[in-house]
Amino acid sequence: MTADVPGRTGLSLSELAMVPVRLAMSFIDAPLRWVQKTFGLGGMATFFLLPNMLIFGIFVLLPFFINFAYSMTGGTALFLPDRSFVGTDQYARLFDCANYLDPNSCVEDTFWTAVGNTGWFVVLQVTLMIGFSLVTALILNRDLRARSFWRAVFFFPVLLSPVVVGLIWKWILQRQGLLNFGLFSFGFEPHVWLNDRTWSFAATVGVSIWAHMGFYTLIILAGLQAIPKDLYEAAEMDGTRTSRVFLRITLPLLMPNLLVVIVLVLIRAVQIFDEVYVLTGGGPGTSTLYLTQYIYETGFATQLRNPGLAAAASILMGVVLVVLTLLQLGLSRPSEKKGSRK
Repeated sequence: MTADVPGRTGLSLSELAMVPVRLAMSFIDAPLRWVQKTFGLGGMATFFLLPNMLIFGIFVLLPFFINFAYSMTGGTALFLPDRSFVGTDQYARLFDCANYLDPNSCVEDTFWTAVGNTGWFVVLQVTLMIGFSLVTALILNRDLRARSFWRAVFFFPVLLSPVVVGLIWKWILQRQGLLNFGLFSFGFEPHVWLNDRTWSFAATVGVSIWAHMGFYTLIILAGLQAIPKDLYEAAEMDGTRTSRVFLRITLPLLMPNLLVVIVLVLIRAVQIFDEVYVLTGGGPGTSTLYLTQYIYETGFATQLRNPGLAAAASILMGVVLVVLTLLQLGLSRPSEKKGSRK
């Protein structure tokens, strides 16, 4: 039921609301018809992709080329025209080592320390993140009481900013923090967690898992819910063991989601910076100094800043990420082909 608008127009409220929409459509109709007539359907696809590609070019491709240009220059000047061209000297400086396994034998010992820390962090964080996310998704996929509540609980840390995450856990782990208060209440001696090299490194791994596990759990949970229940019912009728059902049904059908999770976790782990910088600042010493923090401090935070060296390190990190991602995608193709043949 519609009401007439007072006056001589006789238009209903719904028709009146559609007037601006029709005006807008008629305004853009002529250019779209011209594009289709001039360039065809392929040109229409390019026309609609152009704004997104323009944004991508301005904020991704252009900074990449500028960064590469910086990596070929030297000096402490910030602006590119004021910097001198040095070619590949910055890359040669990063790789100037007598023994790559011993950072102290390198000219840029801090860089290789950050590389070593990042490597260990990636191995531990990626492995534990995928394991915890998979187990959590399997549990949340069951018919639990208050299942929606528990899903929200695990996803809630993802909504927090990395700075907030770092501040929360710094408050918990500091000398007079919540954890030491709990230990002291039960008669244990308090410990300075963030001043211990081993515990501070473990804290960065654990905090990163706590902060991001909910997102990856959600991706795996979506994959679990997409698996047809008929397969599980048929396996149950055949008396198949639970472990065999997981290995033969759940895991193969979950591989596309797991591949996405592995790639995303790997990229995030290599680029770890924000919550670790707030939590430990790279300390104690250089025990939690990771590659992104090294790039930041070399390019901006120190008095003798070297933007060219920082740019070279960031280019190398990007190349490593691309290679690892392509390697993972390449390794996943044979398993996908086997699954499709079956």
